[in-house]
Amino acid sequence: MNGLVKDLARLIGDSKVLFQPEDLLAYANDATHYFRTQLPDAAVLPTSTEEVARVMSYAHQHHIPVTPRGAGSGLSGGATPVKGGIVVDTKRLNRILEIDRANMTASVEGGVVLQNFHRAVEERGLFYPPDPQSMSVCTIGGNVATRAGGPRGVKYGTTGNYVTGLEVVLPDGSIIKTGGKFVKQSVGYDLTHLMTGSEGTLGIITGVNVRLLTLPPSTRTMVVVCETLDQAAEIVSEIIARGAVPAMMEFLIKLAITVMNNYVDPPLPTDGEAFLLIEMDGTPAQIESDIKTIKEICNEMKAREVREVDDERAAKAYWNARSNIYPLIMTIFNRAISEDITVPRSRIPDLVRAVQEIAASVGIMIGLAGHAGDGNMHPTILQTEINDEMAAKAKQAIELMVRRGLELGGTISGEHGIGIHKQEFLDWEFDQVQIDLMKRIKQAFDPYGIMNPGKIWLEGGEQ
Repeated sequence: MNGLVKDLARLIGDSKVLFQPEDLLAYANDATHYFRTQLPDAAVLPTSTEEVARVMSYAHQHHIPVTPRGAGSGLSGGATPVKGGIVVDTKRLNRILEIDRANMTASVEGGVVLQNFHRAVEERGLFYPPDPQSMSVCTIGGNVATRAGGPRGVKYGTTGNYVTGLEVVLPDGSIIKTGGKFVKQSVGYDLTHLMTGSEGTLGIITGVNVRLLTLPPSTRTMVVVCETLDQAAEIVSEIIARGAVPAMMEFLIKLAITVMNNYVDPPLPTDGEAFLLIEMDGTPAQIESDIKTIKEICNEMKAREVREVDDERAAKAYWNARSNIYPLIMTIFNRAISEDITVPRSRIPDLVRAVQEIAASVGIMIGLAGHAGDGNMHPTILQTEINDEMAAKAKQAIELMVRRGLELGGTISGEHGIGIHKQEFLDWEFDQVQIDLMKRIKQAFDPYGIMNPGKIWLEGGEQ
C-alpha cells in the first residue's frame, strides 16, 4: 500500500479506498473506453460531502489530479482520468433528502440514480422530466455536470432548466451552497448555472436542488414509418412548426429498429427506411388533438404508415429498447462513436442529408438516431473492425459532420459535453475571447489545475 492510499484511508477509512489494479481498471474510462490511457492511482467512495472535502483538501495541498465520477456512463470521456491521480466515485452519495410537494422541489445527493429519483417523485404524482438514455444507471450529479438532456428535451428542456441550487466541493476543499429551493434569484453571479455543465472542472457536485412539475395524466405512443430519412426529417420539422409538440420524438433508422425488435413484442414495423417514435402527454383531450394534427401532417407528407400503440406494455417496451440502443448496437459492432450535434429544428433535414453524403463520400457506416424534436441528432460511427484506416475515416467523418452542424447554425454538443471527445472543436464554435474568459474562470476556481485536468481544452485548461 503506497503513501497516497494510506493517506486517503486515514482521511475517509480503509473500506472507501480502492487501489488494486483490477479495481482501478473499472475507473480508467467512462463509456468511451477507446479514450483509456492509464489507471488512476486510487479511487475513493466517500459517503458524505465532508469526506469529499477532506479528499479535495488533501489533493489541493499535494497538487494531485482529481477526476469526479458519477456512473461512468458519459460519452465524451469526461470521467476518464487522463493524468492518473484520484477518482472520486460519488455513487454512495445516494440519498433523496427531500421531496417537497408544497414547493414542487426536491433535494438529493449527487450520486442518486436518476431512475430511482423518477420513481420516487412519480409515486407522489410529481414529475422530473430530464431523461438521459442512461437513466437506469446515471447519477443526477453527473447529469448536472454535463447539462444532460434526453428525449423529453423537445417539450420540457434539459437538466439545466430544472436545477435551482447546488452543494459543491471546490478544488481546495471548501464547500459552497448555491441557490436553494426557490425558483427565482437575482443576487450576484449565477454560480449554480456556472457549475451546471462545468464537467467536473470547477468542483464536485455533492448535492442538487431541482424543481418539479405535476405528473401528466395521460400518455400515448405513436410510430411513424417513413419512406426515406429525408422524409422523416421533413415531418419532424413540420410537426414542430405546427405546434403539436410531443413529449418525446425520436428519429431512428432501419438498423436501430431491427436491433430493437430482438427485444420487443410485438415487433415494430421495418418496411421503411426511417422511423419516428413519438410520445404525447397531457390531458386525453390534448393528446387526441395533437395526434390528429400529427396524422394530418403524416398523410399530407405521404408517410408510409402511422401507427398508434394502444398497448401500454408494448409502448413501455419500445421506449425501454430505445433508451438501450447504444449498448444493443455494441453487441453487433466492435466500436460505436456517438456524435452529439444539435442544430435548429428547422435544419434537421439539412443535417440528415449531410450525414448521408458524408457517409458515402468517406466510405464509412454512420448510423443515425436522435432526439429529433429538439434538433439533437446522434450520428454514430459504426465500426466492425478497429484499425488505422477505419480510425482515420472515423476522424474525417466526425470533423465533416461537426463542421456541417456549425454551418447550419448548430452546436458541437447538445447534451454529452466536451470532455476529451470534442475538445479539438471548441475553437470552431467559440472565439478566442470566450475561450480565454473560460480559462480565467477555471484558474480562479482551480489555480493548481487539479480538477478533472485534460478536459474541455486540448491543453487541459491550465494557464
